[in-house]
Amino acid sequence: MSVANISLSKWHKVAGIGLVCGLALAGCDRSDKEDTTEQAELTEQETVDAENSVAPAISCDDPMVQDRLKSALKNTLNQQAQSLATNYANDAEISLANGVVSEKTNGVVIDVQNAAILQQANENGMTTCQASVSMTLPSEDLYQASQVQAANNQPSLQSRLAQDNIRINNNMLVDDAFTYIVGTQGGQVRTRIAGQPALITVVADVMAGSVFKTAMDEQRAQRAAERRATQNNDTTTQTAPIRQPRTVTPVEPIRPTEPTPPPTINKPAESQNSSTANTQAAAAEPSKPATPKAVPKDETIDMVIIEDNSATY
Repeated sequence: MSVANISLSKWHKVAGIGLVCGLALAGCDRSDKEDTTEQAELTEQETVDAENSVAPAISCDDPMVQDRLKSALKNTLNQQAQSLATNYANDAEISLANGVVSEKTNGVVIDVQNAAILQQANENGMTTCQASVSMTLPSEDLYQASQVQAANNQPSLQSRLAQDNIRINNNMLVDDAFTYIVGTQGGQVRTRIAGQPALITVVADVMAGSVFKTAMDEQRAQRAAERRATQNNDTTTQTAPIRQPRTVTPVEPIRPTEPTPPPTINKPAESQNSSTANTQAAAAEPSKPATPKAVPKDETIDMVIIEDNSATY
């Protein structure tokens, strides 16, 4: 083979190697650009997903939010009233009937008005709201609670409400600056009460005081009834006659009737004339012929006395 042919062959080999390397470099550069583009697209998609993961804000006056708020108020009120009523009962050493506190708190009417945003939603989508919350209590519970407070030398309900900026209208207690938080978690609407509202504390104390007063009145009535029953039993025991065993007396035979004695004739008084006695004696004896009396012969006697038994002097 000639020298020219050998040189041409070497050149072709070198050119082929260079072409291969050029193609490889081009492929590597294109691959790097594609990786960079994909990473940029992924970063942008993650940012969009992160933005979409933030829960949307919930309106403060949404009906579902208000329902959740009323349920939270009712549960919190019941828990606090249960705790206070138990403390009152333990101090007085009495027992409370099961479910009596829940029955009382269920009678409280809760309403929410004029809901508005107090603070915009944060990064978690939780919004702080403020509303006018009212709780309407039975008049009987307010009256009984006021009696308990007066008996324990506690401040009156009106003074406590004024101190906590709660207004009262008949038997309705209103907090015009009630704060709560709303948002969504796990696709569910969540409502949470902010802090420890004075409205719930006051109403819970009123309900607990009413339950305690009712229990005390029932216990006093029961004790009075027991005392009356004891007194009645004692009186019955004292007045009941003591039964003695009966003694059988032998019956005596009836005696025959004796003849009635003749009436007794009283003797005549000594002052009675003797002629009467003589008359009775003459009547008892048979009559005798009269004996003629001798006439005195003295002529000087002008009057003659003749004895006559039948004469009366």
